[in-house]
Parts: sequence; structure tokens; C-alpha cells
Amino acid sequence: MFPTYDVIVVGAGHAGCEAAVAAANLGCKVMLATMNMQTIGQMSCNPAMGGVAKGQIVREIDALGGYSGIVTDHTMIQFRMLNRSKGPAMWSPRAQSDRMQFAAKWRQLLEAHPNIDFWQEMVAGLVVKDGRVCGVRTGMGLEIAGKAVVLTNGTFLNGIIHIGEKQFGGGRAGESSARGITEQLVQLGFEAGRMKTGTPPRIDGRSIDYSRMEVQPGDEPAGKFSYTDTPPLTEQLPCHITYTNRKVHDILRTGFDQSPMFTGRIQGVGPRYCPSIEDKIDRFSDKESHQLFIEPEGRDTVEIYINGFSSSLPEDVQYKALRQIAGLENAKMFRPGYAIEYDYFPPTQLKLSLETHLVKNLFFAGQINGTTGYEEAGCQGLIAGFNAALAVKEQEPLILKRSEAYIGVLIDDLVNKGTEEPYRMFTSRAEYRILLRQDNADLRLTPIAHRLGVRGTDTRMDRVRTKQQAATEIEGFFRNASVAPDEINGYLASVDSAPTVQKVKLHNILLRPQVNIGSLSAALPELSQFLSPYEREFVELAEINMKYDGYIQKEQDLVDKMNRFEDLRLQEDFDYQSILALSIEARHKLSQIRPRTLGQASRISGVSPADVSVLLVHLGR
Repeated sequence: MFPTYDVIVVGAGHAGCEAAVAAANLGCKVMLATMNMQTIGQMSCNPAMGGVAKGQIVREIDALGGYSGIVTDHTMIQFRMLNRSKGPAMWSPRAQSDRMQFAAKWRQLLEAHPNIDFWQEMVAGLVVKDGRVCGVRTGMGLEIAGKAVVLTNGTFLNGIIHIGEKQFGGGRAGESSARGITEQLVQLGFEAGRMKTGTPPRIDGRSIDYSRMEVQPGDEPAGKFSYTDTPPLTEQLPCHITYTNRKVHDILRTGFDQSPMFTGRIQGVGPRYCPSIEDKIDRFSDKESHQLFIEPEGRDTVEIYINGFSSSLPEDVQYKALRQIAGLENAKMFRPGYAIEYDYFPPTQLKLSLETHLVKNLFFAGQINGTTGYEEAGCQGLIAGFNAALAVKEQEPLILKRSEAYIGVLIDDLVNKGTEEPYRMFTSRAEYRILLRQDNADLRLTPIAHRLGVRGTDTRMDRVRTKQQAATEIEGFFRNASVAPDEINGYLASVDSAPTVQKVKLHNILLRPQVNIGSLSAALPELSQFLSPYEREFVELAEINMKYDGYIQKEQDLVDKMNRFEDLRLQEDFDYQSILALSIEARHKLSQIRPRTLGQASRISGVSPADVSVLLVHLGR
């Protein structure tokens, strides 16, 4: 009934969709298996992509040839660049999406790919022979042969939904959980754990009094995520901001004795950085209010997402509390918030390629690895899909360094440190974040995708070369062009900057903290005329390069020093137990994680600088 596929992807959420695309774009024949074809690419929780550090990840996915940025650009209803008041390393794009259009666009792109087939059914187990995965087994007992398998099961593995004292099996509201895979993996020797996440209630936008809330408009002009020629966003929808209050908190507290979180019915650990409303009230009891974002789910629906009000309290308690919030006094609820508990597998059981140590050609991506968020899932799916395809082709895996991408930071953290709570990406996790900006993801990563042979990257590389050339030309103009005092002092006074008494290079003027290219070009007609042919993105890159040149170079020097450790390879069968000079913990961790390089070994929790020195001796250094 089925041919033998190169790669089988189990699950069609954000990780699964990117994994299927990645393998297919490397020329592999892919089977995407999902329990429900109607929920491919569904935004299970927040109808938004990007945010702090997450926006950088979406741009990196796009630069590597993934589709998340393209889908977002085609379906977003609002765009904002966060952290503009801070330095460019912190700028993070975020888009509010039309949830239904987002899923529909994902399905359209997947179905248009000639290398992707689909099968709608629960996958109940794997076919494993001699330590290698050979396919999957479905709930109906069908076997689909595959040379590599990527598991992207999200919250579906033995998922349990909690609302107050009620609990029932499910991987998402209205959908059943998946059983069989966890049990088989545990029998194969994998360690499993439980995690928890949650979602807020959805309400009827027709019942909201928006006049009592703060308006949060999008940026004008709106930006975008993809470096490709996606359509610009011209008609944005506003979001709104409101706040909880003491009365809301008091009502919510009446349900604490029925909360599955406080009564111990939920065993899994929830996300620290996205707590439920009851958790916020409990942990921050001194705060009289908490901010809520009122976000539309799409252009053609009245359904509204209450960002910041995630809850697993009884539905009547949620409803009563909501109606005490400014603007929500007459709110009608579509469905209550709930918590969901599910299986995950500690990611220290993976290689940096996301292949498992125990079973060859078996890859994990997304929430199965203990992460939270669409963006974190999508980038893991992309890398797992690439590496599944490369394993089938018997080629070296793609492993991104911490200095190359936020994706590299995320995977390196998971594999070397593991996680006991849902992992979320932040800019603070990246030690080289001045290099890993959202504006240069294409310069960093598109050449890598092009060398891999990812479908469609020829055109992308042409644009990368154009962008690099444009930045070079703009920087050259600023370093060579001079401006006289009578031409510039009026502008300098307008921005509270000291006047100049002699001719000075435009580059030196731009380095002043009060000066930016936009206002400077408005004051200098010759500069404005020179810049007019260049895209805004190219001008922004050149400005950042010039203003932050010293910091960028300093960080690059640190990367070059660290890369000396990254270039020292360790044998996969290295016998760490025989090196008695290593600490007992280091021997255990190194034997478990099997680092590829000394650099990776140095970042493993429990491996001290003294242990690294011992390894250097054994490497003959």
C-alpha cells in the first residue's frame, strides 16, 4: 500500500510541518502522518508568531529555507518590532496572525510540495530492528516503511486536559491523545517525564467594550518576517490592553481548592515564563493587577484570545472573574481555559543533530524535547528534518554553533544541559547576541542552506549578495563623504548634539548616540539622494554595522577564541570511564551525552574547567 519513504514525520504541528518541508527540500520522499488533516499547522494557543528572541528564530528558520516566516507574512493581521528602545541585538519582530488562515496556508504549501505525502491516522508505535528505526506502525496496524523517522508529537503523548476537578484524555481541546509511543520508547530504554502547559479562555469579541481598554496598534509601515518577496501588510487590526484587579483576584482565589495545579493532580512542571493567572496571583500576591492583551484570532471571526489569563480553574470561576475586568463586564465565553499534561523525553538523550543515541535514524523535535512555543518547535523540526534527510543520504549532519544562530543556542542548551521545565528562548540565553540579530539572519544562515542544496535557495543567495554589497557601498559612502559645519550644525543642535567646528566625515557624525540615518538623511539632501535606491532593510544593516562595529568585532574575537575548542573533535566511542582523572560526575555526563567536540563538552552541566584540561591532555594538547 505504501512505498518506502526516506523520512516519516509523525505529527503536523509547527515542528512537524517544518521537518517535512526541510527533508522534502533536500530531495527526500516524505510521509507526514497526522491524527487530523484539518489541524495541520494549527495555532493551538496564542495566535501570534515571534516575540523576544522568538522573532529572531522565525527569521533564522526563513533564512534556512523553512516556511514559518512565509506563512506568517501571508496571514498576519498586525506587526510590531519589540524592544526598539533598546539596542539592535534586542529588536524582536512579532506578528499577530489570522489563526485559520495560518493553518490553511501551511496546508496549501505542504500539499503543493511534490515530495510530501500524507496519512491521517494515529501512529501507535515504531518499527525498530537492530537498533535502527525502519518505519512506523499505525493504530489500525498498518506499517509504513521509512529510512528515518522524526517524532514531533507536541502535547499529544498521553495528554490529559484539566479544567478544575475535571480531567479527560486529550492532546488538545476536542482532540484525542496519542498512546503507545511513550510505552514503546521506555521499553527501548528511553527516560520519559511529564510536563504541563496551559491556554486561556476564548471569548466573543462582540461582547467586549473596547472603549474601556488601551489600544495597541501595529507598526507603520508594517515589517515582515521572510526575506523572500512576501506581500506587505497594509490593513492592520489593533490589539487592546486591559488589567485584572483585586476583585478579579479574590474571585479566582475561591477556586484554588479545586485547582489541579494546587491540589497536586497535575504532576508535570509548567512553563516558568508563561504562568497561569492563578499561579501569578499566588506567586505575586503583592501585585494588585496584571496586564492582559486582548488579541483577535483573525479577520473573519469574533473569537478573542485573552493573553495573560491562562487558567485551569473551574469554568464558572473563570467566567465570573473575567466579567470583573474593565471592558469584559458583559463578556461571553466561547470556551474556558485549560491545562494540559503530556509526556516528554529529556533531551540529553539526543545528539546535537537531534538524533537519539539509542535508536539510529530516529529524531525528536518540538515539545517532545521539553520546549514550549511555536518558534522553538519549528526550528527544531527544521533541523531534525534536515538531519533525517542527511542521515538517509549518509552525509554529515547540520549542527549550528551557538555563535551562528539562536537555533544553535537552543539545541546546544537542550542537549548539553537538559531541561526540567518547558524551555523558552530569550535573548539573554545567547552569549553572542550582538552577532545573532534579526536583521542579519539571512547573511548568517542562507549560505549554509545553499551549500546543503536546499531547494529554492539560489534566488535567496542572490538577494544575500545584493544586501551585502549594498551595505558595503553605504558604509563606504559614510566613511568617505565629509560635511561642513554650516551644513550639519543646525541638525546637530536639533538633536541636542555638540556642533562641529570643521569638516567631519559622515561616519563620525553617525557614531553619535543622538544621530540616526533616518533623521540625518532628512537634513542632508545629498545623503537622501544617495540612499534613495536602497531598500530600508539594507540601510538599517549598514547603520548597525557602523554604529556597533567595535562591539561586533569584540564579540567576533570571542567567537574565534571559543572555536578553537569547537574544532577539537572527540570520538563518539571515547571511553570516559577509563580516565580516572575526570570527576565521577564528568565521566557519567560525558558518557551519557557523547559530545562531538571539546567545546560541547565544556558546556555540559557537571563538566568543570579541570575536567576540560584533563581532556585536553588526552587529546595531546
